[in-house]
Amino acid sequence: MKPILELVTKLGPARIAAMAAVTLTLIGFFAFVILKVSRPDMGVLFSDLSVQDSSAVIRELDARGIPYETKGDMGQTVLAPRADLAKLRMDLAGKGLPAQGGVGYEIFDKGDAFSSTSFVQNVNHLRAMEGELARSIRAIGRVQAARVHLVIPERRLFERDREAPSAAIVVKLMGDLDASQVRAIRHLAASAVEGLKPERVSIVDERGRLLADGARGAEAEGAGVLEERQAGIERRLRSQIEEIVAGIVGQGRARVQVAAELDLNRVESRSESFDPESRVVRSTQTRSENSLTGGAEGQVSVGNELPGANQNQAQPQQKDSSQKNEETTNYEISRVTKVETLEGGRLRRLSVAVLVDGVYAPGADGKPVYQPRPDAEIERIAALVRTAVGYDKGRGDQVEVVNLRFAESPAAPDFAEPGLIQSLLSPTKEDVMRLVELAVLSLLTVIVLMAVVRPLLRRVLESDEPAALAGPAGALALAGAPGAPGTVEVVVRENATKKFLDSAKLNGEIQAETVERVVDMVRASPSETVEVLRNWIHDT
Repeated sequence: MKPILELVTKLGPARIAAMAAVTLTLIGFFAFVILKVSRPDMGVLFSDLSVQDSSAVIRELDARGIPYETKGDMGQTVLAPRADLAKLRMDLAGKGLPAQGGVGYEIFDKGDAFSSTSFVQNVNHLRAMEGELARSIRAIGRVQAARVHLVIPERRLFERDREAPSAAIVVKLMGDLDASQVRAIRHLAASAVEGLKPERVSIVDERGRLLADGARGAEAEGAGVLEERQAGIERRLRSQIEEIVAGIVGQGRARVQVAAELDLNRVESRSESFDPESRVVRSTQTRSENSLTGGAEGQVSVGNELPGANQNQAQPQQKDSSQKNEETTNYEISRVTKVETLEGGRLRRLSVAVLVDGVYAPGADGKPVYQPRPDAEIERIAALVRTAVGYDKGRGDQVEVVNLRFAESPAAPDFAEPGLIQSLLSPTKEDVMRLVELAVLSLLTVIVLMAVVRPLLRRVLESDEPAALAGPAGALALAGAPGAPGTVEVVVRENATKKFLDSAKLNGEIQAETVERVVDMVRASPSETVEVLRNWIHDT
């Protein structure tokens, strides 16, 4: 205990406080490093959760004793150990988490069908349909969240006219939906609900923009289809022209604009033509008639009833006969009836404008110098463009290819880095975060070494210098006498030599004292000493 007290007294309270501060700092720093390294790597379990889903997921993780983190103002993002993400997602999906703020047909698994009324069953069926439709719409790539509202009129008895159902859909998007995706959502909802038509579905995004109007009817739907068709034709033609022109003038050295004018009128024409030279017998009718007329024989009259009347009329009388044949033939003349319907959306006129840059050749000073392209080359490019778009002069199509200098110069070719270097220059998000953590830990280590350990070592090494300066030479050096630095060095060396000599002298005294004790023991017990020596000799 005494050496410890002497050491404490020698160090003094200032040094003890500094050493305690350094010790605590090092313990805290290495504890932070150990906790940081031993903490599991966290990954995103779920993102963009509603408040209800977030609280349900957190309760489940707490019950399992799994560490987690939450991000966002209301905990929309939940992080869990990266190694357990797949298992946690499967387990939570088996329990219906996250429900994304809606319920599906699993609502019928929780209720009692015998105790619920028909009204409750109808409401649950409507909720289930809305939840299932919302889940299906969220499966589209750019849709983050969706809510569906269905209006299905109740079917009543003795009601002849029934109102058609309608739907309203609110979507939260990442970017924008094109017209085909909006139409796909409308047809998806219409196919899932009985009696619902696509033109009765309205779609609104999170910014309040009307993507589809369900109150305008089928005419607006047809107009939207025609506009989409026009945009599709222009986009397809522009892509074809850019591809063929870029192969000649270079990528990015051509600007193409296409304007397609469509005929939106729907024309229906009917025509009927007859061919008099082509006739076919349709039917033939033949009629024959024979008649015989004669005297008064066999006639009933007053004279024939008198006595002797038959004797006077016994003479034969003359008879008349007639025959009549009639034939009717009906002919059918060939007839051609033609009904032609021209739907709207036919290409009426096409206008194409192509702007190409010139040629850049290195000049005398090494800088690129602009040179216009030859007219023959421009004409060949125009011929290729006409062929690519299906140019029709009778339709009034127009194709213009112009050579002008672009405002921006051609970009220098990018240098292709090797695969390994390119992978190092484009790390993933996890690699960047890991590098940042390592950089922070390295910086903290350097700060601790430079700000804490280095001053402590300097103070310990310099602690013997005042003792060395306590002698006359030290007083002479502190007084500023000539040769003071050399004197300090000599004093330090003499002090080290003196310590070595004192240690050697102490060791010699100890050895001499030991030898004297052995001599005394031999003198006191000579017989035992001889026996010990004999045993040593025998052992060797």
